[in-house]
Amino acid sequence: MPLRKTFRRIEALWRDWDTKAQKSGLRSTVYSVNGDEYTGEWMDNMKHGKGACIYKEANAIYQGDWIRGKRSGCGTYAIKSPSTGEYIRVYAGNWKNDKKHGYGTYYFSEDEYYEGGWECGQRSGWGKMIYANGDVYEGEWQSDKYCGQGILFSANKNRYEGSWKDGMKHGSGKFYYMDTGKIYDGYWIMDIAKCGTLEDTVWKDAPDTKKHPIPELKVADPKCVLEEAIRGLTSPVQKLNITLAHTMAMLLDHCNLK
Repeated sequence: MPLRKTFRRIEALWRDWDTKAQKSGLRSTVYSVNGDEYTGEWMDNMKHGKGACIYKEANAIYQGDWIRGKRSGCGTYAIKSPSTGEYIRVYAGNWKNDKKHGYGTYYFSEDEYYEGGWECGQRSGWGKMIYANGDVYEGEWQSDKYCGQGILFSANKNRYEGSWKDGMKHGSGKFYYMDTGKIYDGYWIMDIAKCGTLEDTVWKDAPDTKKHPIPELKVADPKCVLEEAIRGLTSPVQKLNITLAHTMAMLLDHCNLK
């Protein structure tokens, strides 16, 4: 009976190399083509778990959590100082899909930083911003701007408490003029005071209000203001009522009966 020889099946070399290249679990430093270096945990050939990545082009380092190749979880981001060669922390907090998301602290400089909520890489929610010039804002944010309720403490001790929109005073609010001892309480539109009251303060250590008297306020053009108010009304009944009231007031004033 003739002998049959069974030949061993030889796998292609590239398959063996590809199997060895698959990264899962804890691995030593892996160098990318663009010069980046990653040391940490992997899953299915993606950064996953705990790890540190050095970015060559950005001259920065990230240390923290990863989920399927993206910074997600808790981590810190630092940039190397060109003068000292040491890494200076820029952000420490939560991440999601490679963006700042959740609670974290971002350092703009040694004297200026933000601590609070983030959403998709932008300041959102409640947070506190300390500026290098001494100003401090604490309140609500949306899309990197003041939005909602908040307080702005100026370096000269003046402060504003109230509503904000798109980074400007908008809505009801109070402005405390600590340098002149007065309070403005009223309504704002796009950082401009539109309607309100200005009064002297009585708190302790307030300056002498006589040095800063409140001027008498008068409407420059009452007729124009009335016409603009009427145009802003939508109800015909409201327009008629305000017109009649104005007419009666003029008649009474003319007859010296008011």
